[in-house]
Amino acid sequence: MYRNILLTLFSFFFYAWGEPIWIVLLLFSALFDYGNGIWIERLNNKAKAKWVVVFSIAVNLGLLIAFKYSGFIYDNIAAIISLPFDRPTVTLPIGISFYTFQTISYTVDVYRGDVKAQRNPMNFLLFVSLYHQLVAGPIVRYKTIADEINGRKFHWDDFSSGIGRFSLGLFKKIVIANAAGALVDSYLINQFNSLTSVTAWFGITLFAVQIYFDFSGYSDMAIGLGRMFGFHYDENFKNPYAANSITDFWRRWHISLSSFFRDYVYIPLGGNKKGAGRMYLNILIVWTLTGMWHGASWNYMLWGLYFALLMFAEKAFLLKLYDLVPSVFRYTITLILVVFGWSLFYFEDLSKFGEFCVALVNFAPNESVSFLFDLKQNIFWFGLVIMFCIPWNEFGFVNQRLSSLSTHPVLLSGKIILHIGVLLICTSFLVGSTYNPFLYFRF
Repeated sequence: MYRNILLTLFSFFFYAWGEPIWIVLLLFSALFDYGNGIWIERLNNKAKAKWVVVFSIAVNLGLLIAFKYSGFIYDNIAAIISLPFDRPTVTLPIGISFYTFQTISYTVDVYRGDVKAQRNPMNFLLFVSLYHQLVAGPIVRYKTIADEINGRKFHWDDFSSGIGRFSLGLFKKIVIANAAGALVDSYLINQFNSLTSVTAWFGITLFAVQIYFDFSGYSDMAIGLGRMFGFHYDENFKNPYAANSITDFWRRWHISLSSFFRDYVYIPLGGNKKGAGRMYLNILIVWTLTGMWHGASWNYMLWGLYFALLMFAEKAFLLKLYDLVPSVFRYTITLILVVFGWSLFYFEDLSKFGEFCVALVNFAPNESVSFLFDLKQNIFWFGLVIMFCIPWNEFGFVNQRLSSLSTHPVLLSGKIILHIGVLLICTSFLVGSTYNPFLYFRF
């Protein structure tokens, strides 16, 4: 009990350090759905309880729309008709997209009978505010950690593995994502007008590296910190750039978001159980919402629709076509489609996106000196990126070998030294650099 109170207070202090004013909104969201959960459970009538769920979803989404999309809605209406009031200027509360979905999933799960309503308000505040994943995810469902909120035990093995996972995430963020981000800026901003096909693909590939290692690094740190405190969050990334189809990619990328839309939107709409036409409509709805979730801009909508079209193609013919070609082509085509999709994600200005698409097919004979220099200068870094993208844990012989060596005392000592070394390296990078972008801040 006292551990929960202390962790909750620290989590609120952590959030208030970045945005003290919006702690009121976080409190409201938590206490609002705390009450809704108890209300739903006390109603023996499913029809009445359903209206409480609808009320909860409406209020939560209403707040999300007001804070995240009001300016976007205003701009699009004002482009058609003159509005008698100024554009709303509200600051986007940090993490609102994540904790809104968490509380929505809680009320729905209580309604479905998947979990019991939490009766202790402090425990529910802990669920909503856990600082490990509050700011950048993953989206944690109440049922995943319900038992650990009510009673968890400290284990040194968990604490040790948590430090290792946190160190890995910090390394991915500081050493790989930040380095990729610095190179991205030099290609997709400063040299945009002079891009050739090779440098354009090189630049957007770097962005693909940056966004993966940035977000998966934060997820690793959240999972590691959670484990140190006795919480076991689900995985959020599983080597997505090793996917052999777009469908497989979204089973591996931001798993907590894709599974949320699957369980709370796609399946309730009928999934693939009501014919092909309804299935395609459900896919379109899910991917429109996925694009919208990422940002209040048309490029995110188009990014979502892009993946909806790819899903349509896979369902209709592409997966069958893949079976006719060597698997290496399947992996390559998937990677190219995913990397190109990130260009829609990157360029909020659609005119810039159009210019970038032209650059992608600008087959100029000579590449810039700066590109060749960057390629040579970062050759070992590129090798490190590739090593991190390979799904080593999916190779059976690797897992067997690691399992047999995992308890060896020399290796255990080596892991501790490695973790300390990684933390020191990352700390030195943080101290020595002011470049530390946070891509998922706006989500």
